[in-house]
Amino acid sequence: MSIIPASYAASARLSVAPMMDWTDRHCRVFHRLLAPHARLYTEMVHANAVVLGDRGRLLGYDPVEHPLALQLGGSEPEALASATRIGVEWGYDEVNLNCGCPSDRVQAGRFGACLMREPALVAECVAAMVEAATVDGRTVPVTVKCRLGVDEDHEYERFAAFIDTVVAAGCRTFVVHARNAWLQGLSPKENREVPPLRYEWAWRLKRERPGLEVLVNGGLASEEQVQAQLQHVDGVMLGRAAYHDPYLLHRLDVALYGGQQLERGQLLRRLAPYVEAQRQAGVPLKHIVRHVLGLFHGQPGGRLFRQVLSEGAHRPGAGWDLVEQALEATLAPAGAA
Repeated sequence: MSIIPASYAASARLSVAPMMDWTDRHCRVFHRLLAPHARLYTEMVHANAVVLGDRGRLLGYDPVEHPLALQLGGSEPEALASATRIGVEWGYDEVNLNCGCPSDRVQAGRFGACLMREPALVAECVAAMVEAATVDGRTVPVTVKCRLGVDEDHEYERFAAFIDTVVAAGCRTFVVHARNAWLQGLSPKENREVPPLRYEWAWRLKRERPGLEVLVNGGLASEEQVQAQLQHVDGVMLGRAAYHDPYLLHRLDVALYGGQQLERGQLLRRLAPYVEAQRQAGVPLKHIVRHVLGLFHGQPGGRLFRQVLSEGAHRPGAGWDLVEQALEATLAPAGAA
């Protein structure tokens, strides 16, 4: 039985966060099989890379990934506008500006979370992106992913003022990672765990500005936690929980949008045609199956499943038969988990 109230099913939005080095196109195809209705996001790509780099490598995706959002990093309105236009031309369904990443490399490039200190610049960037987001009569939304603030920003009014400034530039959807970002002294990993969660700021934002679409991100790892958020906001974005325990993503998709909950093995076998097509294109198995290692998280045989794939996927010629061996390992006695 679904634990998500039926009243939310028609409108609640389920998204999977962009995660560097994780949410590549192979990961997204797997997540799409698990969650047909979720909105998937690319890894963050700098606007200049989109404009000047290898677009096939940076922007390429499988058609099954839709609805799919392109997340951009940057702080130059002209470059972000050009990258947005290219993203629309490539068929993306949304373009998202990252104002939440706290890494040193991102700060050095003057983008990510440090932009929350420059709301006027973010607004200028968003306005340019919005103008560029209509191509040949097709318009996609421009959205923003942000934190509550940076470092010692503990005033809700400062956060709300940032949002209002960006809204005036044409943004109506905000993904709020409900923590501050510490620009000094914490690693990116610590920035996802140490600053306290303050979901109530996102709830208040939605309550006071009901015309905005507000999604919450950060610390969500169970159906119960998602249910609690949907009492207050329009949707949730899952990050590492969706990666380390991907079956959670499937359960949530079924709970929110209906359909039949399938067994883990059934879901994974749906990936077989993609794996074989990629292998024929020269993609080693290891680049794909690294994203499925958490499918049997907490289940009997889960450790053996991971072991079979981890030890065998890098070997020359490894193919789908290895995945079948890993699935067979999940049938081992419970004590082997």
